[in-house]
Amino acid sequence: MREAMNIAGAPVAVGPYVHAVKVGDMVFLSGQLGLDPSTATLPEGVEAQTKQSLENVKTVLEGCDSDLDHVVKTGIFLADINDFAKVNEIYAQYFANEKPARSCVEVANLPKGGLVEIEAIAVIK
Repeated sequence: MREAMNIAGAPVAVGPYVHAVKVGDMVFLSGQLGLDPSTATLPEGVEAQTKQSLENVKTVLEGCDSDLDHVVKTGIFLADINDFAKVNEIYAQYFANEKPARSCVEVANLPKGGLVEIEAIAVIK
């Protein structure tokens, strides 16, 4: 059974997709930019965008009956790989317990001129 999820409190999707899809006991999140859900704008700097992106991931997970402790895989897309250390420092604060598997790559561009986008796969609680 596949269930498309749009979560209140998360930024509106910037394209024709949903925040997440639940399949069985798993939830697959779309990439989350660091958009402030109340203004649909990006804060200045990679640190602020990383924090907001992870807050958005957290909001979507909670709306899908999961949380950061149940994440098994993340993907991070950076506009500049030189921001890797800054993003890691903030990321480590959100995944303080067991760390999920992860990939991190530099991309040519992100929507809305974003500096970071994070996607996740998690187990439903």
